Amino acid sequence: MKKIYLTLVMSFWILLSWGQKITVTGNVSDENSEPLIGANVKIYGTTKGTVTDINGDFTIYTDSLGILEFAYVGYKTKTCVFNGDTIINVALEEEESLGETVVVSASRVTNKKVKRRKKSKPAPKPSNKNYYPDDDFNTESYDYIEENTFKTPLQEPLSTLSIDVDRASYSNVRRYIENGEKPPIDAVRVEELINYFDYEYPTPIGEHPFAFDTELSQCPWQEEHKLLKIALQAEKIAAEDLPPSNLVFLLDVSGSMSDWNKLPLLKESFSLLTNNLREEDRVAIVVYAGASGVVLPSTSGANKAQILAVLDMLESGGSTAGGAGIELAYKIAEENFLENGNNRVILATDGDFNVGTSSQSDLIRLIEEKRETGISLTCLGFGMGNYKDDNLESLADYGNGNYAYIDDIDEAKKTLVNEFGGTLYTVAKDVKIQLEFNPNQVQAYRLIGYENRLLDAEDFDDDTKDAGEMGAGHSVTVLYEIIPTGVESEFVQAETDLKYQSSSINEETANSDELMTIKFRYKPPKKGKSI
Repeated sequence: MKKIYLTLVMSFWILLSWGQKITVTGNVSDENSEPLIGANVKIYGTTKGTVTDINGDFTIYTDSLGILEFAYVGYKTKTCVFNGDTIINVALEEEESLGETVVVSASRVTNKKVKRRKKSKPAPKPSNKNYYPDDDFNTESYDYIEENTFKTPLQEPLSTLSIDVDRASYSNVRRYIENGEKPPIDAVRVEELINYFDYEYPTPIGEHPFAFDTELSQCPWQEEHKLLKIALQAEKIAAEDLPPSNLVFLLDVSGSMSDWNKLPLLKESFSLLTNNLREEDRVAIVVYAGASGVVLPSTSGANKAQILAVLDMLESGGSTAGGAGIELAYKIAEENFLENGNNRVILATDGDFNVGTSSQSDLIRLIEEKRETGISLTCLGFGMGNYKDDNLESLADYGNGNYAYIDDIDEAKKTLVNEFGGTLYTVAKDVKIQLEFNPNQVQAYRLIGYENRLLDAEDFDDDTKDAGEMGAGHSVTVLYEIIPTGVESEFVQAETDLKYQSSSINEETANSDELMTIKFRYKPPKKGKSI
């Protein structure tokens, strides 16, 4: 009866307002005035609609007066007649139900009837928002990290590394801590924790796309030592000034993605990204489970409702043919390649490839081949229990892309909205740093973090050697702990006597007060020769 009534009312308003052009704006929030991101707003009885942005705001255009329907999973749907009003603000009432969930204590996992919210977006963070299965079923994997040790300039004067702007380790470690768990040792990549934050470094003003700065201070954990900071800041580009993007969303919809912090959170996250697309941007969606397929051909960012509708219909099931999905995604990206644009595959998964081209070496060879065509790979990780951090970090590194871990909708907003340009648009590639330490001033040094980004000395000048990329607005912080010459330290080992070469200080620089020389090298995004 209610539906018949609404249809009659809508028909009445259409008759009264035929031929009018109306723009309706407004805001959708919850009962506490918190904005609802990605809420559906549509003209009742039609497929014409939009979704709210990160502030809960929306804009919808119509040729007639009528009824707006506001919907958000976990909240009661609400309708509102607009009769000439151009601003409509709506607060949705939360919908609750009894359900079965898992409650975790420090010592055991039990099933218990609790009151929980029906949702596609994560609930506000409870104390046990993440749970882990028994250790027997926890198959998360991380690359082994061997912490850097002190080196002596007389033996190893050069320290060479590839920069890294990934920050996945921070949000992943946060996930463990918020759950009351100690993260695995190898999940902690120190440089990613340091680089998670914005230090407001000066932006570049010269010909190069990034600026660099150095600072030397007392080491806070060892007063006799010094701490060297090397900072790089990439140029910032307004979102509207970014080149057009040719994006392929490669989404894992396998059975392992059914948990709320996997596919449901993934869909919410990509809805945020979709809302930031422009008309000149294009998106295709490829999904993979037992098989791979294209569920959305390359589509203009102006058709947000169409893109969002495809995201909304995705469901999980089947095994994980990750390799086949990556091959198909690159094929679609190549077919829609933009010569002067940003061409990128965005892989979203828990990283658990178990069917198809699943060996790490095969995937790496494929991605290395495709990056030479100008198509980059960004990896977004979701979930826990079977999370494969080592897979995703490696794939992003070889794909000239970046890697982030999405543990909640706030992290999705940070990565895909606030840092949109840095995540998706590269301003400098194969960025390398090399330091030569002066043994007259530096007795020993150690690089803090970046264990999996170390390069051989000769790699610095080798343009065929891959290194890290910097996105628009990204910053990088590198720290070295330095033991000045003359300071007694347990960390300095006796020098090895060499038979065939000298390890003495060069007389010409014996009186130099320089601590070191720092070199930077990078390639412009479309060039093969470094500067």
